[in-house]
Amino acid sequence: MADLPATAAWRLLGAHDGFEVLFLRRETDGYRLDGHSTGIEEGEAWGISYSFTLDPSWATRSAHVVGRSASGEHELRLEGDGRGEWILDGKPVPQIAGCLDVDLEGSAFTNALPVHRLALDVGQRADAPAAYIRALDLSVERLDQTYARLAEEGGQARYDYSSPRFEYRDELVYDEFGLVLEYPGIAVRVA
Repeated sequence: MADLPATAAWRLLGAHDGFEVLFLRRETDGYRLDGHSTGIEEGEAWGISYSFTLDPSWATRSAHVVGRSASGEHELRLEGDGRGEWILDGKPVPQIAGCLDVDLEGSAFTNALPVHRLALDVGQRADAPAAYIRALDLSVERLDQTYARLAEEGGQARYDYSSPRFEYRDELVYDEFGLVLEYPGIAVRVA
């Protein structure tokens, strides 16, 4: 995959209507990702600000998320050891043990984390359970997901993605940076 761009942005469509903006920075010991996402869910507006640190293999090492909605302001700090053990606000979180990625509701970007980390060849499939953070209240739960690498089309990587919990399965399209371009019913990359 090519070097990352400094910024990226997505329009959230369908499941949430909104927008996401991301700032990416490579550091000597991994990556720093700072972003903002806003949306409307079932008539309620929300906004989140997030900061992730990733190790060189793209495993999430920390996530700091601040969210605001009509129900108030929420904040969480999730720390990972890179092997699937997590600490949430200073306490172990056994229900997400074994997850190496964080998937943030209202973020198209977080679907790039397992794609980079797994580095699947065409024809390979892998389970990629994630620590899923809800946008409205920042609750954390396990989200089972599967990625299968499909043949490229027009220089764009494609994955058969499924998330049984949401009864979602579709083809996600990624650019040369490994960032989502098209996430049917969820988001489209605009910058």
